[in-house]
Amino acid sequence: MKAFQKKKPGLTIFDAEGVLIPKNRYLFFGVGKTIGFSQFVRIVFYGLLYELGLISLKSALPHMFKTLKGIKVEELRRIFGQIPLMPNVEEVFERLKSEGWKTALISSGLPTVVVKDLALRLGADHAFGFELEVKDGILTGEIWGDVIERNGKLQVLERILKVEKLEPKDCVVVADDRNNVPMFLKDTLKIGYNPDFVVHMKADYVITGKLMEILPLIEGEPEHQQKLPTKNDIIRETIHASAFIIPILSSLVGLYIVALFILIVIDLYVTSELARIEGKNLPVFSLITRYAARDMELYEFATAPIFFALGILLTLLLFPAPASSAAIAIFAIGDSAASIFGGIFPRTTLPFNKGKTLAGSIIGFFFAFLAGMAFISPLSALKGAVIAMIVECLPLPLNDNLVIPLATGAALTFII
Repeated sequence: MKAFQKKKPGLTIFDAEGVLIPKNRYLFFGVGKTIGFSQFVRIVFYGLLYELGLISLKSALPHMFKTLKGIKVEELRRIFGQIPLMPNVEEVFERLKSEGWKTALISSGLPTVVVKDLALRLGADHAFGFELEVKDGILTGEIWGDVIERNGKLQVLERILKVEKLEPKDCVVVADDRNNVPMFLKDTLKIGYNPDFVVHMKADYVITGKLMEILPLIEGEPEHQQKLPTKNDIIRETIHASAFIIPILSSLVGLYIVALFILIVIDLYVTSELARIEGKNLPVFSLITRYAARDMELYEFATAPIFFALGILLTLLLFPAPASSAAIAIFAIGDSAASIFGGIFPRTTLPFNKGKTLAGSIIGFFFAFLAGMAFISPLSALKGAVIAMIVECLPLPLNDNLVIPLATGAALTFII
């Protein structure tokens, strides 16, 4: 990990989607409502192909924006103006500006016209996105720009540094996805904010909480401080740990009845999240989300609970008991314990996954071992806890809530 001390203010680069505004909120839940269903499905399809790494952003975006042909550019700006900022964004920019920092927004997922609107709102010094072809104020569906090219963001960064007469060592990059990796130069401070697995591995530091947590890193203050769990953390992890009873219910009322119940819960949760994005509430589910979600999840479609439920469901269906029962227990209790206690103790991060702490991994392993013994022998529980801990520590492209129970269940099926 880089030992970083800032002697004087320099330049901070921000990605926009996922850092400053909710990820996918603009194109999917904003603009998507103004087009027909078939066109919306087209946007989702190409967006999914990109997220899975099957096509490049340069290939995905032209297909997605062809669906917007005929829309007025002012309508795009109006819709963007309704997208909420992520928590603490304005405070972060005010703090950086007061300390003399230059700020820049470089987005490969948003057009320049709306990135400039965002920059104006935040008082940022530079704004770059991709370009839209517009005729008589109407979109033609054609796009282009440096930011969607392979190393385009790096070229933009180099131009800004030249204008500001700064060096890479004077620069901080705050980003969440792999499109920003070309800007991760050797001498820059690289901060991953709720990052994907590529940024997890490339970043100097990883922040999964509030955006305000990047300020001590930029300002050169001690980065590892005790982090007590919040009320939301405790509620969320209590719900997570309660999955321990799923195998018990399965043995009492039947596997397929429990599986059907999980599918119904997933369906209701998706409905609740779609309603919440629209400012509406679904009784019980919306209330639970409000009290259990992290601050940034309240501004996005929170997918973690879906992966959580699917991980448990698939583990139940694919692997026999007691392997499936132990895997779910190890996952439910171990992961919750790691999340709750990981921030309380000195936060030594793992070198290959800076979003995880050594203390959290050790505590999670211990509780996972205890949970596994409720269903299998101590030796098998020990092996299962080791496997779960290894998988939990790795920066993987798939969600932990899906991978950990499946990997543990598959391993225990052969071990027991």
